[in-house]
Amino acid sequence: MSLIPSFFGNRRSNVLDPFSLDVWDPFKDFPFPNSLSADNSAFVSTRVDWKETPEAHVFTADIPGLKKEEVKVQIEDDRLLQISGERNVEKEDKNHTWHRVERSSGKFMRSFRLPENAKVDQVKASMENGVLTITVPKEEVKKPDVRSIEISG
Repeated sequence: MSLIPSFFGNRRSNVLDPFSLDVWDPFKDFPFPNSLSADNSAFVSTRVDWKETPEAHVFTADIPGLKKEEVKVQIEDDRLLQISGERNVEKEDKNHTWHRVERSSGKFMRSFRLPENAKVDQVKASMENGVLTITVPKEEVKKPDVRSIEISG
């Protein structure tokens, strides 16, 4: 018995099995090109947090299972930050029986337009425990020169 009513066909889920809940995909029967298919697009929804501190813009991305050599961080056209990489498909062994394959594989890419105050020549990136952190320092905001004018009369 399912806790979620089946509005979309005969999908069933077992409340006791956290992996049995099927997610409805309205596009699964559409003939998309291979580059967009679920089999080839890893990390389609790679989540990236972007916060701004007084000193920098900080991007944090969860990229589990990848080494730093498998991830690229680039600045294009002076203002476009690109994060990309690829996770290869695990090699099949004829002696193994697969019961479920949910981990995605393939290429991913995320792009962010950096603001004018970003120092793109001083970007730093680090990766630890599957978390990529990119720090883009900010230029100091120049305060306008204020000059007092004496009022005569």
